[in-house]
Amino acid sequence: MERNANPGRHVMPQLLTMSGSLRTGSTNSTLLAAVARVAPNSIEVTSYAELAALPAFSPDLDENTASAPPAVARWRAALAAADAVLFSSPEYAHGIPGAFKNALDWVVGSGELVDKRVGLLSPSAVSHYAHPQIVEVLTTMSAVVVSRATVVIDLPRRGVEVDRLARDPAVASVLRGVIFELFDPSAT
Repeated sequence: MERNANPGRHVMPQLLTMSGSLRTGSTNSTLLAAVARVAPNSIEVTSYAELAALPAFSPDLDENTASAPPAVARWRAALAAADAVLFSSPEYAHGIPGAFKNALDWVVGSGELVDKRVGLLSPSAVSHYAHPQIVEVLTTMSAVVVSRATVVIDLPRRGVEVDRLARDPAVASVLRGVIFELFDPSAT
């Protein structure tokens, strides 16, 4: 995939991952770390790990996107640099975790997710509310939610290890499929 930043130079496609969980060692974060392990060498995977640093969204702080708080500017830059984004989020009280929704709110007006290919991993088959809510929010924000990159992989809530997930043939196959779908322009 060519990028215009340096014409004539081939740059690796960029996949940005972000966990909607603030919990250390969360299953969501572990699942995304496994994505990085199974990704082909031809795709650069970067994890956005500053979710907790984002201030509460306020339109007063966002009147001029050029003067956004530094953590917000870094979030927006990470999204802008990505060719595709993969989220994984828990469900809290039948909804989207506040910190994750806050991150999305910061890019509604600035538009970094407009026409961006996104996928969503859910590590819990019993989370019935947050997953479709996140898809709805992303669709409303004009992101291209790739349905075949939006999957549920039922995992234990605790004790999941990155190496074990990456070596599990079934899990690794699903994760590789998600990555493939995110970068397949014909997939929607």
